[in-house]
Amino acid sequence: MATDQQVRLRIENLSLSFGGVRALIDVSLDIRDGEILAIIGPNGAGKTCILNCINGFYKPQQGKIAYNGQKITRMRPDKVAKLGIARTFQNIELYTGLTTQDNLMAARHVLMKQNFITSALYFGWAHKEEIEHRRTVEEIIDFLEIESIRKKVVGVLPYGLRKRVELGRALALEPKVLLLDEPMAGMNLEEKEDIARFIIDVFEGQGDTYPNTPVLRDGIKTIILVEHDMGVVMDIADRIIVLDFGRKIAEGTPAEIKANPEVIKAYLGQET
Repeated sequence: MATDQQVRLRIENLSLSFGGVRALIDVSLDIRDGEILAIIGPNGAGKTCILNCINGFYKPQQGKIAYNGQKITRMRPDKVAKLGIARTFQNIELYTGLTTQDNLMAARHVLMKQNFITSALYFGWAHKEEIEHRRTVEEIIDFLEIESIRKKVVGVLPYGLRKRVELGRALALEPKVLLLDEPMAGMNLEEKEDIARFIIDVFEGQGDTYPNTPVLRDGIKTIILVEHDMGVVMDIADRIIVLDFGRKIAEGTPAEIKANPEVIKAYLGQET
């Protein structure tokens, strides 16, 4: 276990069941500052269930989840988002009738400070606040290289671009922890390379390139990545957790996982 000073998220003895199906069984892990943690395993291993428990979509029957020492087990998803935990989804969950720009603006609502009355009147503080939020959204659009689709309705966009918009919406929450659920699923090689580059760039931070947008300037130093593409995982992850049938069966650096070929072969059906 890492020391408390290093740990951003701590999961202890997490168990989740759906009727007679045990999705997670006594899973414990630490997610540390300054790392990209990959969670891998076959379909049905419980990878997405961990993310859903972290951000409040699922309520585990047993165990504890703590964020910066604060218990968040069974906390509502909106409360978790306000704490600084954002995510993307395996199945794209965008507002298909809204534009790219409006989807990103929708994510900013948890950061807005004006009340219903001042927002309805739309002058003074409310107007100034919206300008600031739109400036942040435009910088995220620039970072993700989606300027050409900023005014397009996302429902008509190609799959790869919608995945990129969903990443942008998660960034618009300005999170301290970013949960990525198969961000490259269904993409071709070029699209995967783009998303991998964006993940690394946002992890490292862009410094003076985006001085007024903290999430881009400083980066997100804690990222949890669920991904099936072992090539991507081995390239960008600092540490890897292997799940199978709801249990954690291995943990280590990419080099350590590579040195354990029976794990890859038996539980992923892939060769490194």
